[in-house]
Amino acid sequence: MGVVTQRAQPAIRRRGPGIRHRTISWALRHLQVFFYTLGQLTRSPFGSAMTASVIGIALALPAGLYVLLENAQSMSSGWEGTAQISLFLHSKVSDGRAAELAGQMASLPEVSTARVITRAEALAEFQEMSGFGAALEALEANPLPSVIVVQPAVAHSDAEAVKGLVAKFATQAEVDIAQFDLQWVKRLYALMEIVQRGVLVLAALLSVAVLLIVGNTIRLDIENRREEIEIAKLVGATNAFIRRPFLYAGFWYGLFGGLLAYALVSSALELLREPTRQLALLYYSDFALLGLEGTASMVLVGSGALLGLGGSWVAVGRHLSSIEPS
Repeated sequence: MGVVTQRAQPAIRRRGPGIRHRTISWALRHLQVFFYTLGQLTRSPFGSAMTASVIGIALALPAGLYVLLENAQSMSSGWEGTAQISLFLHSKVSDGRAAELAGQMASLPEVSTARVITRAEALAEFQEMSGFGAALEALEANPLPSVIVVQPAVAHSDAEAVKGLVAKFATQAEVDIAQFDLQWVKRLYALMEIVQRGVLVLAALLSVAVLLIVGNTIRLDIENRREEIEIAKLVGATNAFIRRPFLYAGFWYGLFGGLLAYALVSSALELLREPTRQLALLYYSDFALLGLEGTASMVLVGSGALLGLGGSWVAVGRHLSSIEPS
């Protein structure tokens, strides 16, 4: 047993360098083909640029919609927690009585805060916001009622709980109108969910389009090099060896398309950044337009490369097997 073991050990040591040598050789061949295909694309820059541009535009459309949706969600992220109930009191209810009602409501466990907007404050705010200050000063009496603004507690800020509070406050004799101010936000969220699913559907359709574009480009390349492939098979080249440059070509098409899509989306956002900032300032907001950064940009470029590789794989697998030397 000892002799067998001693003889087996050198055999294992001799096998190690062989595996390492084959691994290095395999990696060098792939690296050589990797840059060779890049050189091949630069020899026909116009055609390569056209293919990459079509891929870039196809990827930029869902990416741009995704960024706009992310900005809309970022802008409205704080609105869910600002559910407010506005209680418009009858015109005969005095500010003092309104303050008493606000105190009673604030003591409820479902309510976080309750503040009163007096009739004078409501008129001053309306004069400032409407621009009809001079006309309103001509009125003999203040036509606006007192308003109680109720902020529900965090534990009771969901839509159903707030609807229950609205119904409860609306039954009080002093309340003329009970209004839930977040209904439009709920509708906005529902609309954004529809848009989000639409973006996913559009991304799926355009991904298929990218696969078809790359596949058709690689198919034409295979047909143009048909004689070269037949000669390579005659001298013993395997399908894996012949397939390799076409796969890398598809990878390059997709990678350049993804980079172009990133450049297009970033340029469009840069053009919109300043007008968006000016609009936000008009609403006294510090909102800033978000861009494609970090993971999102890597996913976009990586998706382009993977789609290019997938399209070329499908095309090569389908057309290469049909080419045999006669």
